[in-house]
Amino acid sequence: MSQSLAALYTHIVFSTKHRVPFLVDRTIRIQVFANLTAVSEKLNCPPLCVGGATDHVHLLVRLGRVISISECIKELKRASSVSSKQLAPSLRDFGWQSGYGAFSVGRSEIEVVRRYIGDQEDHHKVFTFKEEYIRLLEENGIDWDERYVWD
Repeated sequence: MSQSLAALYTHIVFSTKHRVPFLVDRTIRIQVFANLTAVSEKLNCPPLCVGGATDHVHLLVRLGRVISISECIKELKRASSVSSKQLAPSLRDFGWQSGYGAFSVGRSEIEVVRRYIGDQEDHHKVFTFKEEYIRLLEENGIDWDERYVWD
C-alpha cells in the first residue's frame, strides 16, 4: 500500500498548573480555547471541539498521521501557554500541568464527546475536575497513581 491514511480521534484533557483557576474570565477562556484550536490546526491535528472550565481544558482532535500524541500535547501546551500569557496581566504566571489524559474515541462516539466538552460549564456545577478526571480514567481502564496524577 503506497498511501498512509489514518483516522484516530482522541479526547485530550489537561489542567492548569496546580489547577489554578486562570480561566475564570469567560473572554479569556474563549481566547485560550482559540489559541489551542489554532495550534492544533497547525499541527495537522484538526480540532473537532475545544472546551473546558476555569482550571482545565478538553480537546477532541483527529490526530495527524505523522505526530505522536505526546508531541502533539507538548506543542499544544507550549504554544498556547506562550500566547495565553500575552492576553492579560492576570495570566503572567499561567501554565499547564505536566501530565495529561488522552482517550481514544470511536467514530460513533464523536458527537457524544463533543456534547460532553460543550457542556463543561454546566457539568462542573455538579462535579469537580478531580471527580471528572477519575471517572474518565476508570471508564477507559487506566491504572493511575494518586501520588502523581495531581501535580
